[in-house]
Amino acid sequence: MHTPRVTPRRLARHSLMAVLLSSATIVAAQDAQIVQPGAPGQATRQINVDQAVALADTSYSPADVSFMQNMIAHHRQAVEMAALVKDRTNREEIVAVSGRIDASQADEMKFMTTWLGERSQPASTPAIDHASMGHGNHGMSGMASSEDMARLAAASGGDFDRLFLELMIRHHEGALEMVRDLLKQPGSAYDPVMFEFTNDVNTDQKAEIERMNALLASLSDDPRAGLAAGFRDAGEAISGMRKLAALPKPAGFFDPKNPAELALPKPKKDAGETGAKSEETPAEASTKAPVIDTAAKSPVREKEETKTQFSERSPLLDFANTDMAFSGDTLVVGNYHGFNIYKLGVDGVPTLLSSVVCPGGQGDVSVVGDLLIMSVEQTRGRVDCGLQGVAGDVSAERFRGLRIFDISDLARPLQVGQVQTCRGSHTHSVVSQDAKSIVVYNSGTGRVRDEKELAGCIGEVPGDDRTALFRIDVIEIPVANPAAARIVESPTVFADPETGRLAGLWQGGDHGDDTQDTNRTDQCHDITVFPTLKIAAGACSGNGIVFDISNPLKPKRIDEVVDKGFAYWHSATFNNDGTKVVFTDEWGGGGRPRCRASDPRNWGANAIYDIKDGELTFRSLYKLPAPQTDKENCVAHNGSIIPVPGRDIFLQAWYQGGISVMEFTDSANPREIAYFDRGPISDEQMAMGGYWSAYYYRGRIYATEIARGLDVFALEPSEFLNAEEIAAAEGADQGGTFNPQTQYPVTWPGMVAAR
Repeated sequence: MHTPRVTPRRLARHSLMAVLLSSATIVAAQDAQIVQPGAPGQATRQINVDQAVALADTSYSPADVSFMQNMIAHHRQAVEMAALVKDRTNREEIVAVSGRIDASQADEMKFMTTWLGERSQPASTPAIDHASMGHGNHGMSGMASSEDMARLAAASGGDFDRLFLELMIRHHEGALEMVRDLLKQPGSAYDPVMFEFTNDVNTDQKAEIERMNALLASLSDDPRAGLAAGFRDAGEAISGMRKLAALPKPAGFFDPKNPAELALPKPKKDAGETGAKSEETPAEASTKAPVIDTAAKSPVREKEETKTQFSERSPLLDFANTDMAFSGDTLVVGNYHGFNIYKLGVDGVPTLLSSVVCPGGQGDVSVVGDLLIMSVEQTRGRVDCGLQGVAGDVSAERFRGLRIFDISDLARPLQVGQVQTCRGSHTHSVVSQDAKSIVVYNSGTGRVRDEKELAGCIGEVPGDDRTALFRIDVIEIPVANPAAARIVESPTVFADPETGRLAGLWQGGDHGDDTQDTNRTDQCHDITVFPTLKIAAGACSGNGIVFDISNPLKPKRIDEVVDKGFAYWHSATFNNDGTKVVFTDEWGGGGRPRCRASDPRNWGANAIYDIKDGELTFRSLYKLPAPQTDKENCVAHNGSIIPVPGRDIFLQAWYQGGISVMEFTDSANPREIAYFDRGPISDEQMAMGGYWSAYYYRGRIYATEIARGLDVFALEPSEFLNAEEIAAAEGADQGGTFNPQTQYPVTWPGMVAAR
């Protein structure tokens, strides 16, 4: 673990502050005696003033002591890892990392030992000593195991470099977790010296992690590693496909003053903004606590504090591109701000037909005949599609649920129906349709609305089974009268079949040491239906689920699984015959950099399962193999099957990780066979961007880029996919409509399938 170098001057300052805080012992005599009762049945004892003060000492807490003791052991292991560098690599950057650790740890451990000694506390305990030898972590997150240390000692050259950085990054992240855990404890870090130390750890560990992640990524020979940043001019890498078009967002769907939706820079403080304010009198200033001279900042902190700082708040309007739906030669692209309609032309390249402004997010869309269905979940959504948002916790103007539009005139869509729901609509699935009605499963993931705003919306009230949690909405839309659309069922699909308890699946929390903290299963994010097979796959927060949808109005759970590496079960895609399913984990919620070289390969990945007789059997995991930077939000997201006869191929969006094409014909051994990637939007801040969805339709790949627009690709022959297979995919019959969460079996004309 690396922390800032503690100079003798700084150590003296810390010691002086500690003395000032600890020397205020109450010595005034008093006549009344001080007593301390014992446990029930034990006598009360008399104590003196010094004992009373010691008992009531709040200048430091037991958690502070444990933190310092554990951090000393944590530092010691970092020094041990750094000591291995000299004889195992000559890479200058790795040597520099180890040098910074060696230069900082001795002073830092001396400071912590002194802090403990001044409070008559030992620098270690037998339990900590035992843990530091590789037997558990005893509150020391990120510690390398004895097996890890043995592997590191046995490695050399490039293998050593990678393992050293992986272990050291994890070590640094563990220090950050230790700080977070400390600050959660009541009364911890009350001592200003202690609090400043934790701030130093937090700032400098993050800076070092950023440097080490960049160094670890540079060891990769993947062309996607290290691409240049830029909004319109980012570096690109492509394999197994060619780019046909890159369409920017239409006018009205981006801020002309800030098209990339970057966070605005904070105003910098003037150098003179220190000392007493000008309106203070010398007498007023003199009554304040003395200012203790500050030591020179470490180079790490100096560099960090000169960086531009950015706003942490978001604007009212959001122009993120989201999901897509296709019908014939029409493409609809959803957006938090509404949706855009395109006509597919020569070579599948789209031409904009109309733009529909109707904010509310997240704007996922489906098309059924002349009707377009759109999901709305944000509390700013309005019944009238207004831009001004909605004030107050309760309002008749607010809309959260499914909007229904008549798009028979593609140039002027008309809102013809609405279904208000208790948790809004994050995504939806078209389950069945005929001339009379459309049945849709609605998945709401937002907070439950106030019952004053929408009758029947009950939140988490213990013992009240009317709650809107632990359900999905089954909505029926009359084709002839969409205004009469309504919720017809709200099945409790997560209930325990034996007890009837609604919360019958994953309860939330982690799965043990070194596992993910997985969300509670009280909703589904996506439900992908396969109507011809009468099954559905639900990615439902804490579980992956298979449903029997023989009766579309009453889906029945037939199997469920958990995964220790999954944080949030996000989406599901079947192979063409429904014998396999790919579940995705949206670790970090889509807005975090989760594909860095140091990130776990089993977190934020795809999980591939075989399906037999309705039961799920785990086969393997797949994660984007190319390392991304800490300025790129990246995790597994939406995709579709590429219909190549005899093979299972999955096209997938990975946000700013780009597009990856994964073959899982052998479900135990998935592999990447094509990709496209751009560099980050910005090299200064983590800007939300990248691909939301990537779908194969009529021989082309369409991908919605959250910040930049819409891209179109075609497959190219490669060592993984030949020209005949690409032609077969292009000749496949996918049906006249493609909706994201509805799958039908793809067929091929006889001559194509025989190739």
